[in-house]
Amino acid sequence: MLNMDFEKSIVITPDQQEWEASPMAGVWRKRFAFEEKERGHATSVVRFDPGSRFSRHEHPLGEEIFVLSGVFSDESGDFPAGTYFRNPEGFAHAPHSDEGCELFVKLHQFKPEDSLRVCIDTHSADWSPGHGNSQVLPLHSFQGEQTALVKWPAGEKFIPHQHWSGEEIFVICGEFIDEHGRYPAGSWLRSPRPSSNHPLAEKDTIILVKTGHLA
Repeated sequence: MLNMDFEKSIVITPDQQEWEASPMAGVWRKRFAFEEKERGHATSVVRFDPGSRFSRHEHPLGEEIFVLSGVFSDESGDFPAGTYFRNPEGFAHAPHSDEGCELFVKLHQFKPEDSLRVCIDTHSADWSPGHGNSQVLPLHSFQGEQTALVKWPAGEKFIPHQHWSGEEIFVICGEFIDEHGRYPAGSWLRSPRPSSNHPLAEKDTIILVKTGHLA
């Protein structure tokens, strides 16, 4: 078990972890949180070496993926960097990558009633205005849980705010900054309820944000 106390703040930057082998040859991971060694709740970055593949499997309580680099493939198609997935319970596939890829992956974290499969190409999707000069791309919403991409231009400052039901962030590019520290691309942060912060960006930055799931 790792980082499963949702009442604690967790920050993991990419230099804090080394790649570790998964049960499948050529598939590697950096695990941020997990319930059991090879099953249950897990949050990680996964790397497929070129030509590697995973055996066919299902995902109890779902799988959530954001493709960070390369091209991720399964029986339903080839999906480049910037693709967001939600594969609900009952969906089965045998993923692979011909050229290699890296993914941000969350396993076994869907609400039981959340059965919609989602696949979004975030490069072609329509972004909406956010606070100030920021932009927001909603990705998923279900029973109070919200997932979105937030794009901040260099120099943007966000309003101070509280996370009444918790917040989780993965920094996709740029650097996320708040009064507690600086977090480069590849960093993962989980803030419990009702923590607060005052974030800003000194360079163009995109973060994947999830709220409402730690209540």
